[in-house]
Amino acid sequence: MKLTSLRIITANIKTLVQFFEQVTGSSAQWYTDDFAELVTGTATLAIGSTRTMSLFGEGLVTPASNNSVIIEFRVANVDEEFERIKYLIDNIVQEPTTMPWGNRSLLFRDPDGNLINFFTPVTADAIKKFS
Repeated sequence: MKLTSLRIITANIKTLVQFFEQVTGSSAQWYTDDFAELVTGTATLAIGSTRTMSLFGEGLVTPASNNSVIIEFRVANVDEEFERIKYLIDNIVQEPTTMPWGNRSLLFRDPDGNLINFFTPVTADAIKKFS
């Protein structure tokens, strides 16, 4: 089994896609007005409007209500990324900090309130884990 993508359902797809394009430096591939994807080297971040959920059934999701999932991106240098994106982010939860498990981590929220973690492995064990 291989995790392929993570999908965020939003009521404001254009705003959310633009935000992720800016913070990741990637361009989204739009398939319809209601669905876009940002492809990374390891997985895809899919973003769908609430209208896409009608294909699965009604009342399955509540946009902008995530309180338990963190979307994580491994970056080459979290401190440099912070300097690049800090003016794009309205809600920085934690500036770059080295965590006990060896990653240097920047935690912030996207426009829907989802937690986003940019991290860089910095200890020998953490670097080994991701090599």
